[in-house]
Amino acid sequence: MKTILFLFGGCSSEYEVSLHSAYAVLSHVDAARFHPLPVGITREGRWLYYTGPLSRLEDGTWHRFPADCVPCAPAVDRGARALLLLDGSGRRLSFDAAFPVLHGKNGEDGTIQGLFELTGTPVIGCGTLSSALCMDKDRAHRLAAAAGVRVPMSRVFRRDDALSQMEEAAEQLGYPVFVKPVRAGSSFGITKVARRAELPAAVEEAFRHDGTILLEETVPGFEVGCAVMGNEELTVGLVDEIELSDGFFNFEEKYTLKTSRIHCPARIPEETARRIQAAAKVIYRALDCRVFARVDLFLTPAGEIVFNEVNTIPGFTGHSRYPSMMQGVGIPFGELVSRLMDLGVQA
Repeated sequence: MKTILFLFGGCSSEYEVSLHSAYAVLSHVDAARFHPLPVGITREGRWLYYTGPLSRLEDGTWHRFPADCVPCAPAVDRGARALLLLDGSGRRLSFDAAFPVLHGKNGEDGTIQGLFELTGTPVIGCGTLSSALCMDKDRAHRLAAAAGVRVPMSRVFRRDDALSQMEEAAEQLGYPVFVKPVRAGSSFGITKVARRAELPAAVEEAFRHDGTILLEETVPGFEVGCAVMGNEELTVGLVDEIELSDGFFNFEEKYTLKTSRIHCPARIPEETARRIQAAAKVIYRALDCRVFARVDLFLTPAGEIVFNEVNTIPGFTGHSRYPSMMQGVGIPFGELVSRLMDLGVQA
């Protein structure tokens, strides 16, 4: 039996999303094959070995019960693969691999992955380089373009760049234009700007989330996604489609679907779906992904595929897109969790 260290929460604007994903993943661990060590990271960055009921992850109260939360830290010695309990007992809990069920900064950006790679611990998911690249929209686009996949036209700016330069770039890209933090998840800090007067506020909002921002053209058509799993041999899920009534697929829509719908499979011809799956594989390889990731793209009215982004730790609730796409090719949630852990441990 393998012991797996599961990490949830985190110092991230996507803290709550992580709790829901971790609840779903931990609820589907095959107890005959894997022993979980759940560790929550509070918003303030405290590491707590959690032994209470999983339901408290769902309602966000897990950290309020001291009897179920032991301060802890991973041992950083090479090959240690141990969780040190900081309650004065001197106990060490050994594990075989780490599964970060974290989203956004300080979890999906290579920081946690680097910590465990430093100790020689297998990570269930993408590694340090891949995680950092995929979080960085500009560099991810550059590598995808070098691999032969079309990417949106864009311009990158830093805090000390003049607003007039951004206004000029927006005019060249053409309104409406998207203003995005280069490194952020779940659409935090992203604004769709319809006219010049809206640009300053959008720029300010993007800079709240990162020191570098991106102005990006609006790609006509709609967003599609493809779940990819594997190391050497890749498995792809069904292609899904996001149907929007207005605006874009922002944080609220991603987690409430108030005015949007997700169609899985996408309402597109089979041949188009195959092309999207092939492009997803190319991008997965180009960005050095491993174990699993969700590749998001646009499909234009002319049938052209345009890269959007890669989520290296996509949402993992029972109704999230990644498990739904894999369910569509005959891999139920519980089996999916087991296969991911097998791939992570073996790699």
